[in-house]
Amino acid sequence: QAQLVESGGGPVQAGGSLRLSCAASIDPNNGRCMAWFRQAPGKEREGIAQIYTGNGYTDYADSVKGRFAISQAKNTLSLKLRHLNLEDTDIYYCAADRIGACLDLGDRFDYATWGQGTQVTVSS
Repeated sequence: QAQLVESGGGPVQAGGSLRLSCAASIDPNNGRCMAWFRQAPGKEREGIAQIYTGNGYTDYADSVKGRFAISQAKNTLSLKLRHLNLEDTDIYYCAADRIGACLDLGDRFDYATWGQGTQVTVSS
């Protein structure tokens, strides 16, 4: 089972950018389904970006499509966040060890391994 450690969160002004990183203790070159989720207090954890490391296929939630970009290099999963708005304020989590096929974003029950999360706070 993978171990995941996120970093890169923090405060940012609306319209700004951030890059989140997730250091993984696994070899992503084995063809793994990895993802970024986010969660606000009192809300469900939402899948926002997914990548299949075997071929680089990516998928995004409509709320972030065109603004966020997921990538993987060696043992690091990254999420580039651009054009941030107040609604992007959340705790961001990386996830690995998908249960089942890597076909869509899935939900929190589709991933077995999670990082501890990193807070992103967007201000006006």
